[in-house]
Order: sequence, then structure tokens, then C-alpha cells
Amino acid sequence: MIKYFQRRLLQAIPTFFGVTILSFLIMLSAPGDPVAMIAFSPNPSPEAIEAQRRELGLDQPPLLQYVYWLVGNDWATIDIDGDGIGESPGKRRGLLRGDLGLSIKQRRPVTDLIVQRIPATLRLGVAALAIGYGIGVGLGVLAAVFHRTWIDQLIRVLSVIGNAVPAFWLGLLLIIIFGVQLDLLPISGMRNITQRGPQGIGDALRYMIMPVSVLSLNTIAFISRFTRTQVLEVLQQDFIRSAYAKGLPTRAIWFRHALRNSLLPVATFFGPSIGTLLAGAVIIEQVFQWPGMGKLIIDAVYSRDYPLVMGSVVVVSILFIAGVLLSDLLYAILDPRIRLE
Repeated sequence: MIKYFQRRLLQAIPTFFGVTILSFLIMLSAPGDPVAMIAFSPNPSPEAIEAQRRELGLDQPPLLQYVYWLVGNDWATIDIDGDGIGESPGKRRGLLRGDLGLSIKQRRPVTDLIVQRIPATLRLGVAALAIGYGIGVGLGVLAAVFHRTWIDQLIRVLSVIGNAVPAFWLGLLLIIIFGVQLDLLPISGMRNITQRGPQGIGDALRYMIMPVSVLSLNTIAFISRFTRTQVLEVLQQDFIRSAYAKGLPTRAIWFRHALRNSLLPVATFFGPSIGTLLAGAVIIEQVFQWPGMGKLIIDAVYSRDYPLVMGSVVVVSILFIAGVLLSDLLYAILDPRIRLE
């Protein structure tokens, strides 16, 4: 198994760099100038703008900018004043040496900004993933067991609605109903900023209810439909008929034999689900003003903060690749016949 994971990690390396190259080119081709975004003077001089562009390395060709971001620019000299004399300001070591650069807008290391925000996103994403898979698998088994009954039909209708409803619209609807009209839940943020001291578990859960519910809905809908299909297929197998013929309890047949053999295809989507949740978190965090990676990415895109955008791409790519590797590990756990060699 160790050799298998080593081989998969080697295969992930070109994928990772391919993602960074495409993201870098798309980011540079987007309209907007980061220097104009951060200019404090209403009428900056062309010389000041050009000097700022040279200092940030934005006057270089796209390929050289990517090389600077990847391996650093401490080996290069930059002519900021345009006088032909090379200077060495703002040196960066590059991604390969553990430096994600300096945020153009906030003038802080990108690593510090991401480390500050990622715990909030992980809190939201892990909770949504656990609830999505837990409820989704449970509803899928229930729909398969009560096949062609009103329970099955109701779960199928709910799954279609869960896939069809836009997340941002549902989030705004929940804010209006539970946050404004009923005044039961907070409408934004992740804690009461007027409260001093540590936050209690109950208060934290109140702020998480609406964003986690919206973020997990799509996962619940998809996993419930897929689990239902897989369980129905397994229930038609010969070993299930043999289990019934031996007189095993029905509940043991459903959960010990049918469910375990049905979860292997479901585990295939665990890795991609992490990427889907992170993509959904960008919208949900903006709607609920949740101070996580999603809101940080939106603000970075609006301000054309290139280093912060690329740093976020790196983190999301690593989490997605880790999720895919975790899916491979789940194969061997759920099905002992599989040997990852």
C-alpha cells in the first residue's frame, strides 16, 4: 500500500502544477489592474503606477511572473525607478521554498492570511460533509428498503429539490425567515463580536446551523440518490438471498451486508465532494459573511490580489488531492478484497 500511495503522489505532482499554471493564466487574463485597485491617490502619476508595477513584478511576461511565484525572485534584480540600476526589494522565496508571497492589497504574507481563515472554512466544510454523508446515506438506505412506497417517493422528490435549489437563494431565504422574521438565528458571522471571552458550544452551533444546512443540502441530495441505487442493486445479489434463507435478522442484512457492499461506489465521490464543498463555501461564506477562505478568495478576486488568489488555489488543490487519496484508502477499508499494490 505504501508503494501505491507513493505512486499516486507522484501522479498528483503534474496535476497540481497543471492546476496552478491554468489558474495563473486565467487570473492574468482577467480584466482589471491590481495597481489601480490599491492606488490611494485619486490621480496617481503614471510614473508612480509604473514603479509600483515594476516593484510587484507585473511588468514582466506571464511566464516569468509564474517562475517568480514558483521559485522566488531573490536571484533577480528589479529596476523600480527606471534609472537602469537594479534594486532588490520585496524578495520572495517562491512556492517551492514555502513562500506564497505577499498580499498586494493587505501587505501581509499570504500564508498568514490563509492560516488565519482556513480553520473557519474547515469547521464549516467538515460539519457539512459529515452531515451530508450521514443523512444522505441514511435516506438512501431508507428509500431502498421501502422501495416503491410513499417514503421512497418522498425522499426522491426531496433529493431532486435539493439538487435544483440554488445555494445562494436558499441561504437568503433562510436569513429572511429564521434570522429576520422569526429572529431565531444570527444572520451573519461566526460569533457574537460584542461578547468577550471564549465562545460556548451552543453559541457556535447557532451561527453554524444555517450555513451548514445550505452547504450540506446538495451532498445529502446526491448521496441519498446514489446510495439508494447501489443498495437496490446489492439487494438483488445472490448472497443477500442466501442471508434471508439462513434466517438472518432483516436489520443485519440491510446494514451489515447490503450497506457495506453499497458504500464502495459511494466512497468514490468522497474526494470530489471536498472540492465541491470548498467551491460552495465561496458562495455560502459570502452570503452569511462567514470569515473563512471563501470570503477571502472573493475579496482577493475583486481586488485582483494575485498572490492571495494563487495561494488559495494552492490550498484548495492540496485539499482536493488529499481527498482523492483518502477515497482510495476507503476502498481498502470498506472492501477487504481490494489490495492497493
